[in-house]
Amino acid sequence: MAPPSIRFKYTPCDDCHLALDHSSFVLFSPLLCFALLLLWFACGCSHPKTRARKPHCYYRFSSMGAQGVMEGGGKCGGDRSLLAGAGEMLNSVVGFIVFSFLDVLDIVLCLVYKVIDYAIEAKWKPCYCCSSYDKSMVPTAGAGGRSSFLLSASRGPKVVRLCSTKLQLEDVSDTLYCRPSRVTEFSRKATAAVAANTGMSIKSPAPPAAAFAVSANVMEMLRGKIDGRWKRLPQSIPLWSDCDCKVCNSWSRSSSPVVDGDSRLYVHTDGPGDGGPGTTSTDVLFIHGFISSSALWTETVFQEFTEETRSRHRLFAVDLLGFGRSPKPADSLYTLREHVDMIEKSVLQVHDVKSFHIVAHSLGCIIALALAVRHPNAVKSLTLLSPPYFPVPRGEEPTQFVMRRVAPRRVWPAIVFGASMACWYEHVSRTVCLLICKNHRIWDFLLKFFTRNRIRTFMVEVFMCHTHNAAWHTLHNVIFASAERMESYLEMVREKLSCDVRVFHGDGDELLPVECSYDLAAKVPRARVKIFHKKDHVTILVGQQRAFARELEQIWMDN
Repeated sequence: MAPPSIRFKYTPCDDCHLALDHSSFVLFSPLLCFALLLLWFACGCSHPKTRARKPHCYYRFSSMGAQGVMEGGGKCGGDRSLLAGAGEMLNSVVGFIVFSFLDVLDIVLCLVYKVIDYAIEAKWKPCYCCSSYDKSMVPTAGAGGRSSFLLSASRGPKVVRLCSTKLQLEDVSDTLYCRPSRVTEFSRKATAAVAANTGMSIKSPAPPAAAFAVSANVMEMLRGKIDGRWKRLPQSIPLWSDCDCKVCNSWSRSSSPVVDGDSRLYVHTDGPGDGGPGTTSTDVLFIHGFISSSALWTETVFQEFTEETRSRHRLFAVDLLGFGRSPKPADSLYTLREHVDMIEKSVLQVHDVKSFHIVAHSLGCIIALALAVRHPNAVKSLTLLSPPYFPVPRGEEPTQFVMRRVAPRRVWPAIVFGASMACWYEHVSRTVCLLICKNHRIWDFLLKFFTRNRIRTFMVEVFMCHTHNAAWHTLHNVIFASAERMESYLEMVREKLSCDVRVFHGDGDELLPVECSYDLAAKVPRARVKIFHKKDHVTILVGQQRAFARELEQIWMDN
């Protein structure tokens, strides 16, 4: 019997953000919780227990569309009720109030941190609260033979960085210094609506010239490198707002100096080892996602691989630059180029990797695609979990569009609220890192004490061992800055690479919707997509690691 034809369509109930989460009540006032409770009963399709069961499917995309073989039946249907629409409106109204408050709070925290940084570090840390458009900020040739550095924004802001041996053209996302406040966005939309309804012609102010649109933060980093201050920075390691534990700072205790990227990433290796002549093994590279670490892999799927797999495969799980046990340089911009370069230096060169499989999750999928494009003949297979791919409509600014999709500034669901704070508010997110990441040992102790070790606490190391500087720049300079580049990456994978492509996604992922995987597979027709029922951004891996380990072993065997 021929498999049924599946037409992918956005359904309103998939976007209803009123799933009841008892742990999130602390974020809301009792009155708001009561209103949400009433709306939850009216919008039963949003709750996992009352939502219609979705099929567990494999999909293969082709030019003729998509077909799938379903393991279960059911259809998520029904129209959005009147109360569900009211719930969406309530979410928007509360979101407007909350994020307008956060706009003001971020400005206040900016001033507070400048005072504290200056008091403790004898200088304040540059931030992205204001942009500089002054030509005097651009370093030029002068006394002492100083090299010229041009800043160009014809296809997105870029800076020329001075490294120890070469110059690099780095992509810096404009979302670092161009994040309109909620009130500004509302005013712009209201003005456009009035103009559309009345036929009035309202002229918007012209944006400042982009040729020198660069934050003082970037210029401070560049000036430090140009003046030679990067060799001996008179600052403590770690900074006062960063964790000083042995796990987070194992890189700074290394005998080799950490200078301009000359250090290497932390790499967890498993399998037969490098071996000698005549040793045959298949190499696999694991790349974690945002605010994560190699423990996401080593404490889950690595524990479930069979002895035969371990004897035949060299498994490499890296901590990305700025995360886990890897270096966390204070002067890094954490661009996509830096992340890929460090993986090449720390894994491919050190371990003499000639061909390899790649397994990546979330943000790591972008790095995996960039690495695959650099080494098109070396990649045997690409396995992508919850890839953050958003096709940019014509006329939209790619970086701003993707930021609004990843972080839509909504208070519900909780994971979207957290992502919105991390993306839009530099100093609010720094405060969150100060409370959580700097004190992750306390959270680890409390988790062990109250759960009596019933919960594996490796998740603390997974999500809390990073600096705000690394998380902030990686988020903007990898996910958002690569928005336009993703199209060319997928085109290269489709046209130039012959490797197998597998995509996995959970239908309960509230951060990156399953449409991301559908759209990616539509760009690469040979990709196979598997949708996991009732799995979200984390539980697509954690909690079903044994089943996923079998999936990976089968993929490697087939290739």
